[in-house]
Amino acid sequence: MSEVIHADHHDDHHHGPEKGLLRWLYTTNHKDIGTLYLWFSFAMFLIGGVLALVIRAELFQPGLQFVQPEFFNQMTTNHGLIMVFGAIMPAFVGLANWLIPMQVGAPDMALPRMNNLSFWILPFAFGMMISTLFMEGGGPNFGWTFYAPLSTTYAPDSVTYFIFAVHLMGASSIMGSINIIATILNMRAPGMTLMKMPLFVWTWLITAYLLIAVMPVLAGAVTMMLFDIHFDTSFFNAAGGGDPVMFQHIFWFFGHPEVYIMILPAFGIVSHIIPTFARKPLFGYSSMVYAVASIAFLSFIVWAHHMFTVGMPLAGQLFFMYSTMLIAVPTGVKVFNWIATMWRGAMTFETPMLFAIAFVVLFTMGGFSGLMLAITPVDYQYHDTYFVVAHFHYVLVPGALFSIIAAVYFWLPKWTGKMYDESLGKLHFWLSFIGVNITFFPQHFSGLAGMPRRIPDYALQFADFNMLSSIGAFIFGFSQLVFLYILINTIRSGKPAEGRSWEGAKGLEWTLPSPAPYHSFTHPPKVTEAEIQG
Repeated sequence: MSEVIHADHHDDHHHGPEKGLLRWLYTTNHKDIGTLYLWFSFAMFLIGGVLALVIRAELFQPGLQFVQPEFFNQMTTNHGLIMVFGAIMPAFVGLANWLIPMQVGAPDMALPRMNNLSFWILPFAFGMMISTLFMEGGGPNFGWTFYAPLSTTYAPDSVTYFIFAVHLMGASSIMGSINIIATILNMRAPGMTLMKMPLFVWTWLITAYLLIAVMPVLAGAVTMMLFDIHFDTSFFNAAGGGDPVMFQHIFWFFGHPEVYIMILPAFGIVSHIIPTFARKPLFGYSSMVYAVASIAFLSFIVWAHHMFTVGMPLAGQLFFMYSTMLIAVPTGVKVFNWIATMWRGAMTFETPMLFAIAFVVLFTMGGFSGLMLAITPVDYQYHDTYFVVAHFHYVLVPGALFSIIAAVYFWLPKWTGKMYDESLGKLHFWLSFIGVNITFFPQHFSGLAGMPRRIPDYALQFADFNMLSSIGAFIFGFSQLVFLYILINTIRSGKPAEGRSWEGAKGLEWTLPSPAPYHSFTHPPKVTEAEIQG
C-alpha cells in the first residue's frame, strides 16, 4: 500500500472535545483511555519497584537491617499484587486500547462508556489496596497468593479492604475483556478475516476469553475468604471442617491462566517487532495463532503443578506433570518461528528490536526453568525456594515487562508524532538487561542451595548471591528513571516522526499519519495484502 502521510493533517486534530482534567475524566476515546492505562500502569510499576527495593535492601546482608519481619511480609505481598494486577495487566490493556481499533480499522472500541468505567475503577481499587499499609495492624502480609487460612484466620483487619480491591480489579478486567472481544469480532474493516488479523489482535482476543473465564473464579475465592473472616463459615479452616488445600486449587485454577494472561499479549507484540526489524514476513503466521490457542487451552489443565507438595495422589501428580511439559511444545513453536523470522533477515538493532530479542532469549530461559519445575520429584526440592522466584521473574520481567517497553518504543512515534532519542533508548536497554540478569540469575543458585523465599533473614552461605541480587535490583530499578526521562523528553521535544515510522512496518496503524488523529478511521480502510501480517 502506498505511504499515507498527511503533513498538513497535523494541525487539524484538535485533541478531543475537552481541555484539561475533564477531558480525561469523561473521555470515551480509545486513545485517551489507552494513555490513561499506560501512565497508571507506569506509576504502579514505580510504586511496586520501590517495594521491591525495600525487599532487596533488607536482603543485601544477613541479619535484620532496615525493616521488621512483619513489614517485610507486607512488602513482598504488596509488591507481587501491585506488579501483577497494577503494572503488567493494565499496561497490556492500555496497549490493547491504543492499538486494536487502529489495527483492525475500527473508529473506536465497541463499548466506549464501559471502557471509561473500566479504567476509572482501577485508581480507587489500588488506592484502597495501598492504603492498607497505613492502617492499624498493617497491610496484607500473607504473600501475593494469599493462601488461606493464613489470609483468613491470621490476617490483619485490613484484609477486608484488600478483598474489596480485588473485586474491583476483577470487574475492571472483565469489562475491558468484553469490550476487546466485541471490538475484534464486530468492528474489523472489510476484508480483514480472522486469519488476516495482526497477531497482537489475535493474542488479545484469546487473552480476553481467558480473563472472562478466570476472573469470576478469583472473585469466588476472595468471597469465601470474606465469609470465613466475617460470618464464621469454614470453607478453608480445617478446625471447622474446611479444607485449606481447596483454597490452593481454586486460587491456582485462576492463577495459572493468569500467568498466560500476562504473557500472551507479549507474544503478539514481539511478533510485530521482529518481522519489522528483520525486514521479513513473520514465519508461520497460522502456526503462531494455533500455538497461542493451544497454550490458552492447556493453561486450564495444569494448575496443580503449583501444588505437588500438598500430597496429591500419584495419578494426579503424573497428569499435571505431563500436561505441564506439553505446554513446551506450542511455546517452542513460537520461539522457533521468531528465530526463523530473524534468520537471514536484513536485521537492524533499534531499541524495540533489542528488547524483543532479549525477550526471546530470557523468556526461553524462564521457560526452561519452568520445565524443571514441572518434574514432580525434583519440584519437591525447588518448591518455595528462590529457584521459583528466579523462574517466574525471568518469565515476567524480561518476558512481559520487556515486551511492554518494546511496544512503547515501537509505537511511541505513532502515538506522539515524535521520535525518541535512540542512544538514550539503547542506554536504557543495556542498563535494564544487565540489571535484570544480575538480579535474578544468582537466585537460581541460592534456591538450589536451599534458600526459602519470603524470608527477611538468611544463613551466611547465601550472602554473596543475595548481595549480587540486590545490586542488580538497584541498577534495574534506577534505569527505569532513564525510561521516564526518555518518555517525557520525547513528548516535549522529540523530532517529528513520519507516518510509517519504521521501514518495513506492516499494519493499518502505519497507514495513518503520526501522531494518529483523534478519530483514526472515519471510513473503514481497505485492507490490502501489503498491510497483512500473515
